[in-house]
Amino acid sequence: MVDYWLKLKCCRSSRAEESRTNLAEDHLRKLIELTAYLRSPQGCPWDRAQDYDTLKALLLEEAYEVVDAANARDIGGLAEELGDLLFLVMFYSRLAEELGSFTIHDVANRVHDKLVRRHPHVFGETRARNPEEALQSWLSMKEKEHGANGKAAGESALDGILPSLPSTLVAQEMGTRAAQAGFDWAKVDDLLDKIDEEVEELRQELATHSALTSEDSRSKARVEDEVGDLLFAVANIARFLHSDAESCLRRANVKFQRRFRAMERSILERGKQMKDATLEELDAVWNEVKAAETHEN
Repeated sequence: MVDYWLKLKCCRSSRAEESRTNLAEDHLRKLIELTAYLRSPQGCPWDRAQDYDTLKALLLEEAYEVVDAANARDIGGLAEELGDLLFLVMFYSRLAEELGSFTIHDVANRVHDKLVRRHPHVFGETRARNPEEALQSWLSMKEKEHGANGKAAGESALDGILPSLPSTLVAQEMGTRAAQAGFDWAKVDDLLDKIDEEVEELRQELATHSALTSEDSRSKARVEDEVGDLLFAVANIARFLHSDAESCLRRANVKFQRRFRAMERSILERGKQMKDATLEELDAVWNEVKAAETHEN
């Protein structure tokens, strides 16, 4: 009897999965057809005017809007933003198809095949017992693929990091690759000590060049170097703690904006403008806003 119910459950699950797959295929097909129509002579003049370059800014904007929705846990907004991002994938693929380069089917097939190749611990004979082993399996297969594609031995582990990425992501990716090569802090306290060291070096540089002017370019460059070292270390503590610096900074930006707006409202309610309040008054109101948030949480 148990076997009967197990088989029935699996059968129903398989049918439900097949139904969802068919529905997804139908929606994707309609989106592919819509994208092609928008690019046709009967379609939209704006869509027809776009090319690889004009879509880049839109692609970045939509990607960041996905990140914002995910950070806010705005599930409805996330579904919408993912749709906008998917449309741009379709759009780029349509441009390529018109040029005879590739199609959306090639895009889907390539990523499918790559995911299968990069998961030998799922589709091969070996198995990963934890996320760390799974990641190592992925990286090992990725390295083999690079070798098969002609990557020369002895190239840097830092090769291939896109300079167009946000600097926080570049710093974190460099830290990740250095760690994979065996060059990393042993524990988080060591990294905190490194941050303290960078702060002290910045203090010393500022004390040495306290009369910094816009004409003093060499002194300014040294100060900027120290600030950069500090930011690099902070970005990597996020990595070390299994987070990412970009998301951490975005959350901090949102928090600062929320508190600053609340401070502005509070100052106005007291019959003042921000510019008329003293720094002591602003600090006091800021602390009140912060305390109120802490109490609510």
